[in-house]
Amino acid sequence: MRLWLLTALTMTAFAANSVLNRMALEGQATGPASFAAVRLVSGAIMLVALTMARGGFASLRGPVRPVGPLSLAVYILGFSFAYVTLGAGVGALILFGGVQVTMFTAAVMTGEDVPPLRWIGAGLALCGLTYLMWPTGSSAPALSGAILMVAAAVGWGVYSLAGRGSKDPIRSTAVNFSLAAPLALVVWLAASDSMSPAGMLLAVISGTVTSGLGYALWYSVLPDLPVAVAAVAQLTVPIIALAGGVALLGESATLRIAIASAMVLGGVGLSLVARQRAHPAR
Repeated sequence: MRLWLLTALTMTAFAANSVLNRMALEGQATGPASFAAVRLVSGAIMLVALTMARGGFASLRGPVRPVGPLSLAVYILGFSFAYVTLGAGVGALILFGGVQVTMFTAAVMTGEDVPPLRWIGAGLALCGLTYLMWPTGSSAPALSGAILMVAAAVGWGVYSLAGRGSKDPIRSTAVNFSLAAPLALVVWLAASDSMSPAGMLLAVISGTVTSGLGYALWYSVLPDLPVAVAAVAQLTVPIIALAGGVALLGESATLRIAIASAMVLGGVGLSLVARQRAHPAR
């Protein structure tokens, strides 16, 4: 029971990043560049502290690939700027579906054996995203926000692929956050975003709690979760974000969003089943 509760708490933390970001921007408590910068800086401080608590300063040493911090910065900045116009749930759905499509594309490009069911799943998820973002009707998301969130999805997908096989993911995440933070600070200086104390608080919570501690908690429970359970658990993130947006921000859950969610999450579910069948021991 403890494992399931910790997993549920982790998924809620991941979804909360969307709600916190949208909450700060909607209330004009902060700008997107300042939120992203403070989220990265505070997350870096938390993750570095966790890493040093386990092994001291020496535990931060090791090889660093530029693709890690660069793709992380693209994800965080794209994520934050997208929420200027997107709702929390819609943004999370575009991000989640986009990450899966990105990783599927990478698998095809690298010659990985892709079973038919995974092709079907990826196609269904892509159709769901296309339906959600199709520029007709009042319920269609803003195109600019959708494009930015797709960029964030590509960034996170590349970041995830680059980090596969890391022997110490918390250490790697701490280093990548630390190196990505200066990039976000430069963007903040260029954008000249304002930030109120309330906005600062929301960004710090996002960086330290729902990002820093959330990632640390996820990596701590991941070894004890069956692969299929860990993958399927992540399907709940857009749903939790959508529920949080409705409950806390007054966002609406339209029929268009419901249909797109079913298509995207159904497609991702099929892809996960295909991957589990192809690699049962992983």
